[in-house]
Amino acid sequence: MSIPVLTAVAWPYANGPRHIGHVSGIGVPSDVFSRYMRMAGNRVLMVSGSDEHGTPILVQADKEGLTPQQTADKYHRVISEDLRGLGVTYDLYTRTTTGNHYEVVQQIFLALHRNGYVQARKTTGAVSPSTGRTLPDRYIEGTCPICGYDGARGDQCDNCGNQLDAADLRNPRSRINGETPKFVETEHLFLDLPAFTRTLGEWLSTKTDWRPNVLNFTRNLVEDMRPRPITRDLDWGVPIPLDGWRDQPLKRFYVWFDAVIGYFSASVEWARRSGDPDAWQQWWNDPDAQVVHFMGKDNITFHAQIWPALLLGHNGAGDLGGKPGPYGTLNLPTEIASSEFLTMSGSKFSTSRGTVIYLNDFLREFGPDTLRYFISAAGPETQDVDFTWEEFVRRINFELANEWGNLVNRSVSMAHKNVGAVPAPVAPTEADEELKKLARDAFTTVGQHLSRSRFRAGISEAMRVVSAANKYISDQEPWKRKDDPERRDTILHTALQVVQDANTLLTPFLPHSAQKVHEQLGATGVWASQPELREVDDLDIAGKVNPILTGDYTAEQAKWESTPIEVGRPLAKPTPLFAKLDPELGETGPEWAPVVRS
Repeated sequence: MSIPVLTAVAWPYANGPRHIGHVSGIGVPSDVFSRYMRMAGNRVLMVSGSDEHGTPILVQADKEGLTPQQTADKYHRVISEDLRGLGVTYDLYTRTTTGNHYEVVQQIFLALHRNGYVQARKTTGAVSPSTGRTLPDRYIEGTCPICGYDGARGDQCDNCGNQLDAADLRNPRSRINGETPKFVETEHLFLDLPAFTRTLGEWLSTKTDWRPNVLNFTRNLVEDMRPRPITRDLDWGVPIPLDGWRDQPLKRFYVWFDAVIGYFSASVEWARRSGDPDAWQQWWNDPDAQVVHFMGKDNITFHAQIWPALLLGHNGAGDLGGKPGPYGTLNLPTEIASSEFLTMSGSKFSTSRGTVIYLNDFLREFGPDTLRYFISAAGPETQDVDFTWEEFVRRINFELANEWGNLVNRSVSMAHKNVGAVPAPVAPTEADEELKKLARDAFTTVGQHLSRSRFRAGISEAMRVVSAANKYISDQEPWKRKDDPERRDTILHTALQVVQDANTLLTPFLPHSAQKVHEQLGATGVWASQPELREVDDLDIAGKVNPILTGDYTAEQAKWESTPIEVGRPLAKPTPLFAKLDPELGETGPEWAPVVRS
């Protein structure tokens, strides 16, 4: 049965190129999930975009001598190109500086305001003494007043998970230049989070099957809910459509508020571009739809607490009641698939600290599928994982090259050499049938894992089929069957059938090499579609052109099922699927990201 599946992927900041730590939590997991769901016959809408508002953009613009818009333009294109290179199949990867996004954010806000979930309050705001510019909570670090952790941010402590106010931090300091911020009185609009205590708590209590790391984090979210500011003293962001606020040049929506609404605004933009402006409703108004969010663990509170509260408030379904806003009753998240951190030498990937491996450097030297494999098989799905070049080399050489690449090469090579085509089986034995059954059964097992975002378990099961096929060939020794061509051909047919099935099982993880295997098996056409970077006119702002990622994924041949391989299909001599890496790379790293010995 086909169901609507919305893949909602966290929006990366457009203040610099992305590193492999970013895509370990969003890019690869979300694409594996979406590709599988499409192959299984579901109606998938995968959306995200570049988060282009807030102080991070202003800080980077100052560094480069650019305007905020020029900075956003520059890095939105860089990020889009990198995600295209990784093969992330967005239906729409857009940006938050579109006219469509502004309109949707303002409409969601007005619904919240009408339903009584927004308050104006005097508060204390942090200001940089040297620039006079507002410092967002996330740009202030200090000691957590609750647990004593020294790296707490002004909005929350990643160590104990508690929501914080920047003014409560001990020894606060600016992450931009290290100075002590000045706290001044200002007025802002607040989301009344306590007005969702009951309804949000009831909703969270039903989510018993989420990942353990997410459940552990959300368990205490509703115990200490406080009003949270949704505006900031900035001139860069979505304007506030409210009398007394709309004409203030230094008042804009806080970047976190408009960014989470981006999941919905991107869906609306996709629908408008599709020719059916109401098409978004099947993912957002249909109660049978699945809505799965992908992010890193530092974003859990926004997706398990704040975003659901915004949706409840728009729907008129918070503790204060109200009426549904202009978009009707919007679906809350079905699942939050949050990954932990990918670290390097024990440190969180950080551009500012120099612990970074940029995605574009990685793709240029090693290609997309090696990274996709490493993240799927050994990434930070439920716990922090330390990336090392040694482990990367080991995984690629001994698993991708020696196991999967070798299976494809030896199977196709022998069939090409002895027959020139996919041979016909004659009198299959029990060993032949057992291997084919193992591969067929894996579609159920791997599919169950992928439908629940259990990628490490899924790829492990797929590779188990690969290992069994390699053992089968070694045991059956088709190269010794010159005097028994019928048995030789049956072995080779069995091997090629399982290669085809294993390739299908691995397609969500390794779409680029899956296309190559499809062709090495003598097939033609698009097996696994890839995204395209297109230049489009902004739907609402005359003269503005936006690069977007999108694609037509309906024409790809990949389906989540075992299909009989076509007997007699001509085969050419194969080329190696994966090049083995120099073991020395594990000791030194590449020149652009060398191993630093302490």
